[in-house]
Amino acid sequence: MLKKTFLLPLLILMLLASSYTWHKSTPVDKPSQKGAKINWISIEEAAEKIKKQPRKVVIDVYTDWCGWCKKMDKSTFSDPAVVAYINKNYYAVKLDAEGKTPITLNGHTYTFKEQYRAHELAVALLQGQMSYPTTVYLDEKFNMLTPVPGYIDASTFRQILTYFGDNHHKSKTWEEYTKK
Repeated sequence: MLKKTFLLPLLILMLLASSYTWHKSTPVDKPSQKGAKINWISIEEAAEKIKKQPRKVVIDVYTDWCGWCKKMDKSTFSDPAVVAYINKNYYAVKLDAEGKTPITLNGHTYTFKEQYRAHELAVALLQGQMSYPTTVYLDEKFNMLTPVPGYIDASTFRQILTYFGDNHHKSKTWEEYTKK
């Protein structure tokens, strides 16, 4: 019984501490209203917008059959703080890795390739490591920062977003940034 009564306050304290750390280290003007959504656009739209108003780009590379992709949609991409931060600091793109529609960027047309069972652009962005979901980060000049494979919960995703969004990647390693 002593263990149970000790664990509950400890868990509550850990939850409060992680919430405090997020708000302290990653200011967001106002978290979006519950039910607010990420302003997803196509990669072609992001390429055009970046020319007029530079921002980093976050790309959700998914497939229709991927259960973890759907879980990220329902939990991570609906988190109010994630929504607010992405909409303010990034152009957000969803890319169906198995999509059949050709995509033209910088004069090159990417198409679905049957031999890969994937879209050529997804293969390029994931550097041939076809894992879903994968979140790809691009800088303000459309250069690759890094692909991050796998399901990511909202708390960890906020850390990664701010690591790149606030340019911490230019002065700190990920380990230095996440060290408490």
